[in-house]
Amino acid sequence: MTHDVHIIGGGLAGSEAAWQLAEAGFRVKLSEMRGSGAMTPAHQTDGLAELVCSNSFRSDDAEANAVGLLHAEMRDLGSLILREGDKHRVPAGSALAVDRDDFSAGVTTALMAHPNVTIVRERVDALPAHGPTIIATGPLTAPGLADSIGDATGKDALAFFDALAPIVHHDSIDMSVAWMQSRWDKGETADYINCAMNKEQYLAFHQGLIDGEKTEFKQWEDVPYFEGCMPIEVMAARGVDTLRYGPMKPVGLDDPRTGRWPYAVVQLRQDNASGTLWNIVGFQTKLKHAEQVRLFRTIPALENAEFARLGGLHHNTFIRSPELLDPTLRLKSRPHIRFAGQITGCEGYIESAAIGLIAGRFAAAELAGRALTPPPVETALGALLHHITGAAVADTYQPMNVNFGLFPPIEGRTKKADRKRMYTGRARTALAAWMAA
Repeated sequence: MTHDVHIIGGGLAGSEAAWQLAEAGFRVKLSEMRGSGAMTPAHQTDGLAELVCSNSFRSDDAEANAVGLLHAEMRDLGSLILREGDKHRVPAGSALAVDRDDFSAGVTTALMAHPNVTIVRERVDALPAHGPTIIATGPLTAPGLADSIGDATGKDALAFFDALAPIVHHDSIDMSVAWMQSRWDKGETADYINCAMNKEQYLAFHQGLIDGEKTEFKQWEDVPYFEGCMPIEVMAARGVDTLRYGPMKPVGLDDPRTGRWPYAVVQLRQDNASGTLWNIVGFQTKLKHAEQVRLFRTIPALENAEFARLGGLHHNTFIRSPELLDPTLRLKSRPHIRFAGQITGCEGYIESAAIGLIAGRFAAAELAGRALTPPPVETALGALLHHITGAAVADTYQPMNVNFGLFPPIEGRTKKADRKRMYTGRARTALAAWMAA
């Protein structure tokens, strides 16, 4: 099949962009190197839209949370990623978490079955010289293509570390010690496994993180970590109480043995539909594997934990999008090429898919001979896009999750408790008007 658009990269962004274009009636060639004999340091399968870190798309609360609002906007725009996420969700309180294998299989099946999509298992080592193209190779872009991107942009790629959290077999967790509860009892069910620590246990664990043997990456020693996916031992080094205000915060969780909040708590979230696998929330790490097993088994209820996957660290790259891309995600120096997903510097599964969605829609509009105005900056999608393509300062550009700080401020004096709902209400009105236009 000849194609109208060539998409390189079959992750969340590439898959979403392919779906949007195919649904608009355009023929898509989707090139994915996994399945051709090539693999990245983080992926484990050749499935499209594979989730390599957490299985959570974070909060699904569209009334008071920026990422939940982004979920709602993407559903309104016919997102494949949200459709399959909803179909394969697992219990996670007010968050949207998915069975990672079933989710990836759902996305892969949908795209393989679409008559306008051709999936080619191949590694692309250079930017196409002509023809509409979307680069959605993500933060683990193959070296050859990364070099080609560098030649086209005239800029060195920025880079940062991203980390993976361990996954534990449920039947190895001591549920006589742990208990099920969502923080503040949010959600209809108690969706998280909670492992309480007293002060002595916490301080010993904290010291273990500081002293534990870690993987060293000397060739990357000047590369910054992304704040939203910080290795737990790096957080621990910032202060003895940092974890108690981060991934190990105990507020809103009542230990049934005491009726009180613990000193610290470790939470696990369901990772697959059958409930046999659970990931340790916020425990991304660069500790060596033997050290992880030793230290994480000191957590109450995890003394006999068996790990389906241990934590890890990988190298991510992204471009200086505010300097290099136009408002429709085209590379200024080669406007037949668009970028989408984490390679643009957005951070997070949903943010990556969202930028893939809008890149696909921009490309479809261009092929149809019409202009598509970017979504209003009052929307979550528009605010994120605006940050990527112009609002941020290129020289200090760093990966960013969607958040209300990217939105235009609410005018006038408002109560803090009301502000988030004012942001979301304004956004829904703006998106409806944009879609109608």
